[in-house]
Amino acid sequence: MATGRTHRPATRSRGIPEATVARLPLYLRALTALSERSVPTVSSEELAAAAGVNSAKLRKDFSYLGSYGTRGVGYDVEYLVYQISRELGLTQDWPVVIVGIGNLGAALANYGGFASRGFRVAALIDADPGLTGKPVAGIPVQHTDELEKIIKDNGVSIGVIATPAGAAQQVCDRLVAAGVTSILNFAPTVLSVPDGVDVRKVDLSIELQILAFHEQRKSGEETAAGDGALPAAVTPRDDSTDQGPDGDVPAVMPA
Repeated sequence: MATGRTHRPATRSRGIPEATVARLPLYLRALTALSERSVPTVSSEELAAAAGVNSAKLRKDFSYLGSYGTRGVGYDVEYLVYQISRELGLTQDWPVVIVGIGNLGAALANYGGFASRGFRVAALIDADPGLTGKPVAGIPVQHTDELEKIIKDNGVSIGVIATPAGAAQQVCDRLVAAGVTSILNFAPTVLSVPDGVDVRKVDLSIELQILAFHEQRKSGEETAAGDGALPAAVTPRDDSTDQGPDGDVPAVMPA
């Protein structure tokens, strides 16, 4: 099986919009659930509902893959699982290193969803000498002094940063210098990377702040309604104008 260093997904060269790429894992998750129930085919409406998008958007997304379905029958579930997995690069082995084995890093190491999607945790790395050699999820933690050697020996191209914000950029620089070209950043900071390096940022506090905004707005509307006043007009959200070429903001935002 090939490693992540020898091949890159073809989504960009084929002109698939980033918003579509961000939705492909949602479709794959829904399709995998259908496959596990031995469902042979699915309509665009059923799959769209399971993925949380509208059917027109789904059909447009699938058109980029060259998959149009069969009128009156729908989409072949197993073929779509293969097609999306191939497009996302999940038909091969992707060794991953996780740097920063605190509470979050340890939780990520214990997450069972990586292996089922083609991601193999090749190493856990931390700067704390007290953690060196201790097993987390059955994998012994290695010291950051060994980072470059670990990257080279395992052919790693994807790194996960789960360090405190103050250490994230230095870790990022070392990963990139060692040959890592894709980074998933959980540290609450914006990373600076050279061209050719992809960074995806996950910031749970930002997502909670956005939810708090919506809760506050709903609370204000309820208060206004209780007082007999009309709530202030709220402009409907238009995904087509402010959320990228195809709409939805992905769950994981680009850094």
